[in-house]
Amino acid sequence: MSNELRVTNEGLQKLQDELKYLKEVKRQEVVAAIALALSYGDLSENSEYDEAKAEQGKVESRIHEHEEILKTVIDIDDSEIQTDVVNIGAIVTVFNKTAGREIEYTIVGATEANPLKGKISDRSPIGKAIMGKKTGDTVEVETPAGVITVDILNIRK
Repeated sequence: MSNELRVTNEGLQKLQDELKYLKEVKRQEVVAAIALALSYGDLSENSEYDEAKAEQGKVESRIHEHEEILKTVIDIDDSEIQTDVVNIGAIVTVFNKTAGREIEYTIVGATEANPLKGKISDRSPIGKAIMGKKTGDTVEVETPAGVITVDILNIRK
């Protein structure tokens, strides 16, 4: 697996928006919280200061993480989404033979995954197994819950 991260336009925008929020809003909130905590005096027993500094570390870590992701991200334009094979950005309808039901997934990059909304990563067990497959293909997927079998019914944008 390469270090590049493929995301949809929506995923790229979400990453950029969150980075902007972290830099322009959250960072300033943390600076204000530290300043307020410092105004309380004695740092040796100042839990507000400790909490604000810990939060600052988390925010700076997230900023760095987002900047690193954005250096290697590959944006998948809607016009690049194919419907002949499963790929990032595609909406795939499968019949889960093991569960006996039809399920619709949107294949997204790892940072966009939200299984509760039907968005699965291309790196998840099901996503990885169906990537590159065509309508009509049957795929066995090794999942943490055991092997499942799915038929690919439809691929669309």
